[in-house]
Amino acid sequence: MSYYSVLDVTPTSQEWIEAYVAESGKIVAKHGGKYLARTASHEQIEGNDQPAALRIILEWPSKQNALDFMNDPEYVPHLQVRTAGSASHHYLIEAKDDLA
Repeated sequence: MSYYSVLDVTPTSQEWIEAYVAESGKIVAKHGGKYLARTASHEQIEGNDQPAALRIILEWPSKQNALDFMNDPEYVPHLQVRTAGSASHHYLIEAKDDLA
């Protein structure tokens, strides 16, 4: 079953961004992931204000693919600099409808 990573990221420093973008996409692809959106073009239309500079959505073939990406020794240093250089939230969402 597919899974989606949904992130909101607000950089607190810029130093990490260029290297992160250059390398993380390769590692995402290695684990079968695909970026659906990686953009500053978003607006909140409901709920309490939850500002974020960037919204990112990735699609994964399975939960295991997403977890393997997050734990990949090649990715971990990039994850560490992203989390140190930003305010970030990452949600892993199963592609199912529990309310159907």
